[in-house]
Amino acid sequence: GNIIGSGIFISPKGVLEHSGSVGLALVVWVIGGGIAVLGSLCYAELGVAIPKSGGDYSYVTEIFGGLAGFLLLWSAVLIMYPTSLAVIALTFSNYVLQPVFPNCIPPYNASRVLSTVCLLLLTWVNSSSVRWATRIQDIFTAGKLLALALIITMGFIQIFKGNYEELTPSNAFDFWMSPSVGQLALAFLQGSFAFSGWNFLNYVTEELVDPRRQNLPRAIFISIPLVTFVYTFTNIAYFTAMSPQELLSSNAVAVTFGEKLLGYFSWVMPVSVALSTFGGINGYLFTSSRLCFSGAREGHLPSLLAMIHVKHCTPIPALLVCCLTTIIIMLVGDTYTLINYVSFINYLCYGVTIIGLIVLRWKKPKIFRPIKVNLLVPVTYLLFWAFLLIFSFYSEPVVCGIGLIIILTGVPVFFLGVYWRNKPKCVNRLAESMTYWGQKLCFVVHPQEGAPEEDDLPFTHSQLPRSEKSLKK
Repeated sequence: GNIIGSGIFISPKGVLEHSGSVGLALVVWVIGGGIAVLGSLCYAELGVAIPKSGGDYSYVTEIFGGLAGFLLLWSAVLIMYPTSLAVIALTFSNYVLQPVFPNCIPPYNASRVLSTVCLLLLTWVNSSSVRWATRIQDIFTAGKLLALALIITMGFIQIFKGNYEELTPSNAFDFWMSPSVGQLALAFLQGSFAFSGWNFLNYVTEELVDPRRQNLPRAIFISIPLVTFVYTFTNIAYFTAMSPQELLSSNAVAVTFGEKLLGYFSWVMPVSVALSTFGGINGYLFTSSRLCFSGAREGHLPSLLAMIHVKHCTPIPALLVCCLTTIIIMLVGDTYTLINYVSFINYLCYGVTIIGLIVLRWKKPKIFRPIKVNLLVPVTYLLFWAFLLIFSFYSEPVVCGIGLIIILTGVPVFFLGVYWRNKPKCVNRLAESMTYWGQKLCFVVHPQEGAPEEDDLPFTHSQLPRSEKSLKK
């Protein structure tokens, strides 16, 4: 449910553009799923060896210390979540506006305004009620399932009718350009955006029933091959109705597919994808605000972000920060450049976490590991990871370089904001003043024991600080 989202409606164009042929594009999708399986197995071992919810953030902090954990949190708050949100919001606006502008790309200003309105609306919903946010997620999840089921079914019908010229080996591997190694790395980056979310199960390891035995690997071996099947056959379906040139010229692939095959009912496709992406924006806002909340509660972000609304029990300051950073990123980049940004940083963080698995084997060889993967699994993943990052950096040095610079800006922030304890009184007074006015404007307080009902909270009472020192802080 977390993996399948807007990516499959965005990434096919980027994968095909950098692959240079239909056949190689399909190979990229299959290998992308295999790499996600390898990464998931490594995360499964980490999840049972370090049984803490929080995923990458918890493992990196435990293995490499506070600075590394803070940099991962910093990159997630500043780049990964806001950029993913920006991509999904732009996809939503493109699919909504495509029927209005059938013969051209929707205007820049129109797509940005609609994306911003959508973000502001869902930020308000998430600020007003946790229940409203979860109900929206439940309802709009059906949109993506309807769209993908419809695409794959129509694709099989086309194949049975004999409309698969683009999929025959002679045509599928007819390259209109010779892809370089760097272009191939960018194709994998575009595809990896659609697979992002394979590590989300590790964010709730503490709540998973019996992860130490079979549930965690079972979830991996069922879900990721299933997602890979869905993604591959969705792309096969696209090529039964469109030539590669038509797919590359389309700004909304599923809409073009619907117009070619569904006739009068072609409106179903943009509506379904719009519903899917709308739910995706809601889901990312919900989870990214909780990441800010958790980071602030650990003392790695300003304490204001760990506060919740007095009545609605929602983390309004964290939601506002996520919304603002998303709007800023959305205004400075196009969809496919943003995908390269977020995929590069995602893979960087995945690799550091899996390096942590090898370091943990060396530092704590006798720790109890109910799941222990063969060392070839992390090594194979890291070889692919190194290939992807090195050649992506070679092909897109500006995009990848800016991403690295943004991550490294977290180093002085960590030492000034977290590590430096004895700050001058004027700095403390300024921080207290900002927190005070933030509380007044957002009507928020630090969560306390026994305040709201458990079901209304974005966390459980067991997650609250217990010590007097923590409560005082």
